[in-house]
Amino acid sequence: MGRTVSVEIVYRGIFQKTLAKNISRGVVLAARRGGKVGIAFGRYGDSPERNGVPAKNFAIVAPDQDELELSMAQYEPAETDVTIAVDDTLCKGVESWAWYGLQPINQKVRPDGVLVVTSTLPADAIVEFCHRKPFPYRLAVIPAIPSFSGLWVYKNDHTDVRVLGTLAKVCPELVSLEAMLAAIKEEWKDDLKVTSARRAYEQTEVRVVRPDEGNPEVPYTFTLPGWTAMREGVTVEGMPLGAPMRVGGEVGGYRPARNPYFKKFSTRTMRPVVDFEKCVKCTLCWLQCPDGCFDVTPEQTYDLNADACCGCGVCAAVCPVDDCITMVNEAAFTDHRSQWERYKADPAAYAAWVRGMLAGQSERSHGFRYRGQYQEQIAKLRAGAGGEGGGE
Repeated sequence: MGRTVSVEIVYRGIFQKTLAKNISRGVVLAARRGGKVGIAFGRYGDSPERNGVPAKNFAIVAPDQDELELSMAQYEPAETDVTIAVDDTLCKGVESWAWYGLQPINQKVRPDGVLVVTSTLPADAIVEFCHRKPFPYRLAVIPAIPSFSGLWVYKNDHTDVRVLGTLAKVCPELVSLEAMLAAIKEEWKDDLKVTSARRAYEQTEVRVVRPDEGNPEVPYTFTLPGWTAMREGVTVEGMPLGAPMRVGGEVGGYRPARNPYFKKFSTRTMRPVVDFEKCVKCTLCWLQCPDGCFDVTPEQTYDLNADACCGCGVCAAVCPVDDCITMVNEAAFTDHRSQWERYKADPAAYAAWVRGMLAGQSERSHGFRYRGQYQEQIAKLRAGAGGEGGGE
């Protein structure tokens, strides 16, 4: 008879909505061809899916209708056989409107379950991002560039079918390769997509992640007050005023108070890097940042608060000085350290660090500013990844 199998797809809100929908739909179509039943659904509607905020789709496959209806009674599966992250920066942890605190990308993966990630990074690098689990699980990395297949557009780079082909390999209980390929042929009517799925099945390698591997930090959490703890009336606490920055013996500038609960960094796929030697103190990044994520340093330059930054890129766009603020792939960072404090500790070492961060980084973009930019970006990324990845 088999058992019920659950698949979770975690994606960047809006930017990867179509991609996640195609993957979950493809799972169910293949399952039905294999004699099973299934359902695909989104964890959220359009309303909370903002630019880059993590969101989820699910596909539930069961041996019969009764088992499927039992699984459908759950608002969200307590554990998953497969979790798919279609952006490798999601592996640092995700937070959205519907849960509180940082949720590890592998939080719901069951023992011996599998985390599937699309990335140009090697598996060992992905493991370092993921929070540790108390039991072994498996990791499958599909060589692929970021695929921003959004609400309004779909970029036909085969990421959807490559993920589907990989699922047939890492979770044969879910669906057979033959059923998956037949479903892809029927849904997309494209022999090249069938070939892409088969190659992903053949080429994807699976690595076991031990309990002593991964990010050892305990993700931040907080508890909302219960109904018995609510005060009389309706109150909304105002944010307290900020205070001067205190770094070593130096005091000055201004650091605003920020929301202590919602950390916007899980939205980010790129991060601003500031070259303080080039800053002309024009204030534009500080004034135009929609999330107020810059601190005013005692020297009147502007330091990024990486907890508050969502990676929108407005600061880099408004900065009038070439290469003063540059957006860098979030996968290149391992912490949220203050850039200005790093600069003050050793300006020469910081300058070398900035040059290293900017040299040879893989380009990331949520949108495209002119016709043909997507095709140019694909060519650059494929060249940087040794020819791996997809293209239109």
